[in-house]
Amino acid sequence: MTSTLARPVPEATRPAEPGKPHGRPRLRALDGLRLVAALMVAAYHYGGRGGDVTTAWGSSPKDRFPTLHEYFAYGCLGVQIFFVISGFVICMSGWGRPLRSFFASRASRLLPAYWAAVLLVTAVFALPVVVHEAVSPSDALVNLTMLQQPLGVDRVLGVCWTLWAEVRFYALFALFVVMPGASRQRVILFCALWTLGAAIAEGANEPLLDLVLMPQYAPFFVGGVGLYLVHRDRKDVSPSSRLRSSRGDPTAWGIVGVSWLIGQHYAVQDLWHAPNADAFSHRTSFGIILVVTLGFAAVAAVALGLLDRANWRWLTVAGALTYPFYLVHEHLGWVVIHGLHRGLGIGSAGTFALTIAAMLLLARLLNRYVEETLTPRIRAALSRVR
Repeated sequence: MTSTLARPVPEATRPAEPGKPHGRPRLRALDGLRLVAALMVAAYHYGGRGGDVTTAWGSSPKDRFPTLHEYFAYGCLGVQIFFVISGFVICMSGWGRPLRSFFASRASRLLPAYWAAVLLVTAVFALPVVVHEAVSPSDALVNLTMLQQPLGVDRVLGVCWTLWAEVRFYALFALFVVMPGASRQRVILFCALWTLGAAIAEGANEPLLDLVLMPQYAPFFVGGVGLYLVHRDRKDVSPSSRLRSSRGDPTAWGIVGVSWLIGQHYAVQDLWHAPNADAFSHRTSFGIILVVTLGFAAVAAVALGLLDRANWRWLTVAGALTYPFYLVHEHLGWVVIHGLHRGLGIGSAGTFALTIAAMLLLARLLNRYVEETLTPRIRAALSRVR
């Protein structure tokens, strides 16, 4: 598996309620959780797998991190955590929004940094000094559409497979919730029908159903939606009884519980293998279940308000950096690792830390000069009524 974190995951802001101002406080703890998930994926790509990263290090990351590589191998589960966060945030941001506004919000959020990352990685990989192979110019252009995976085109960004999952989730949510108008009953029905449909798709072994309903990822998106229902229900009661009310919501918690049960099954099925001396590492079923459970629990803590005190401003910055960092960290990170470790002779730990820092700095530049410039313009253009 290559990584959102991701989707990328959309901005963690609470939607405006009727009659209230549009400006809303951020759920900053959710921003911090997004960055944690992104760093998990980065650890996996730099030290928890073989393949192209071996070329960057000059030998297997097992040799560079004899003990840590076993833990880094679990970092790929940051993707599942991203999907839970995405379910929460998409339900939150889509509630009460017309379809045009929802579409404009998602497109303006995803595309600017994505386009910049595709162009940047393509340009860097085309340099003669870079040992990694670049995709063809034609394939690079197709990548700008985000439809390269279903079209069978080589990917510029290894992590973009998660964006294809995100786009399909957005489409399903827009069609069945946003377009007819979000309500608690409609969201519950959406969760129930998607969960049942995904199970049927798995049993039918029908490629088209698999493509649309994504059985292996649906539980994580649906679980996040269920946790948003838990969070939303807290706003309808007095502050003194919010936590008790949320804990006692059997329908929302039922959605979350079923999603966790099915989600851990798919995570174990996809990522576990029997101990094998020739394998890069061995992820135990217990370890996989534990990471998935901690991901659900962390988003649940946000939903219940247990992390409301984590309201530091730097978490907003962390949330802003997560998506561009997620996009560029893998392939460009390998280039930096090669230059620092093999070119300058910096040790493994120092190279790892400096590469993370370099990718965060690049993410900040993309956020400042690409996203902050293009996102509001794209959103305004797409939101304009004709």
